[in-house]
Amino acid sequence: QVHLVESGGGLVQPGGSLRLSCAASGSIFSIYSMSWHRRQAPGQQPEWVATINSADITKYADSVKGRFTISRDSAKNTTYLQMSDLTPEDTAVYYCNLDYYDASYYFTSAWGQGTPVTVSS
Repeated sequence: QVHLVESGGGLVQPGGSLRLSCAASGSIFSIYSMSWHRRQAPGQQPEWVATINSADITKYADSVKGRFTISRDSAKNTTYLQMSDLTPEDTAVYYCNLDYYDASYYFTSAWGQGTPVTVSS
């Protein structure tokens, strides 16, 4: 069993910044990648935001490129999403996703519960 715990969400004014964290714990043999997704409205499919893999290669959605930075601390199995120049369109529940090999070398995925971000004046 793997648990992902997100933190760092909250209310921020337009143009402001927030840093989200996602800590993974449990039966992890190795991590393939960690990603952030967001759901901007109930019932919508989550939108992919950013990914960092085990080689520290990062990718971003066009909507956040240049404003968001994904990073990780491999020793802590933790990923971060630094969000800057936030706009109301960034308002969403942000979810952490982990693709990993478990102790049985089975490739699988886990999701966090989500942390809400509201950008409003």
